[in-house]
Amino acid sequence: MSVLAQSVTTVATPGLWAGTVGAVLALLVLDFVITRRPHEVSMREAVGWSAFYVALPLAFGAYIWSRFGSQTALEYYTGYLVEKSLSVDNLFVFMLLLAAFAVPAVLQQRVLLYGIVGALVLRGIFIALGAAALDRLSFAFLLFGAILLATAVKILRDQRKGHGHTVDVDTMRSVRLLRRVMPVTDDYRGARLFVRENGVRAATPFALVVVAVFVTDVVFAVDSVPAVYGITGDPFLVFATNAFALLGLRALYFVLQGALSRLVHLGYGLAAILGFIGVKLVLHWAHGIWPGVPEIPTLASLAVITAVLALVTATSLRATRNLTEKLADAPAAGAVRR
Repeated sequence: MSVLAQSVTTVATPGLWAGTVGAVLALLVLDFVITRRPHEVSMREAVGWSAFYVALPLAFGAYIWSRFGSQTALEYYTGYLVEKSLSVDNLFVFMLLLAAFAVPAVLQQRVLLYGIVGALVLRGIFIALGAAALDRLSFAFLLFGAILLATAVKILRDQRKGHGHTVDVDTMRSVRLLRRVMPVTDDYRGARLFVRENGVRAATPFALVVVAVFVTDVVFAVDSVPAVYGITGDPFLVFATNAFALLGLRALYFVLQGALSRLVHLGYGLAAILGFIGVKLVLHWAHGIWPGVPEIPTLASLAVITAVLALVTATSLRATRNLTEKLADAPAAGAVRR
């Protein structure tokens, strides 16, 4: 790395870029076709699509390995693991938004799909901006590291206070602004964003929740893009890891809907991972100025991230085991209905 700036390079040819972007767009079109008729998602359907969206990035990683070597593939797989773990955090917020807006079950996957499209667009913008910053600014790695360390501290504080994932619809500026701009109907009108009532154009609650999801996408993009740039400086790998992690969110939501509430320690894990990558970025910046400063290799990063995720999953399941057993023993009449 130059002391002045990091020269951004990519292993991908224009053809590979075009093919990957085309495949992502084709999968999005397929998702819109699948959800064109609103319906409740069965567990069988959700598991099937989740399996597909896990197999796809794994197979793509094998292709990267065969064409560009083990080091590039290792960066890809590590970046994908980071993005996938952060995407689970997205699901927490999506779950709370869907509940806060009382989104009917038949419309939930369409809301999630809009959220994924918004996230992909925003990630693409942030990836381009990140590449430009790394190519021109000597302190870009330091800046990215500081962003991740600050985010880690915020997540840790929220987790300790017990409100790491809370949503108050009435206080969201985006929702309040939309309500000021135009009237909002009292009920959902299918998947329609806007309707005309008494000659006046009005938004539906579906439009409100989509706007809220888009706003949260901005927040997540600020965290996730610097995080994966801490694993690889290749914009193509950054895009691929983000795209594959996001594409499977719609199906993964319905698979993990019941289990998400049990991951009570996930916030601690994400704070640790983001903090670790932040330190990695700062060391990488310092190494360019003082060569004696050590760097953290990608393989060590993969080991740390995997260990943290395994640990917080195990401790979360253990911490909620007694609660799960009590709920299982409770009378059916007392069960919470969604």
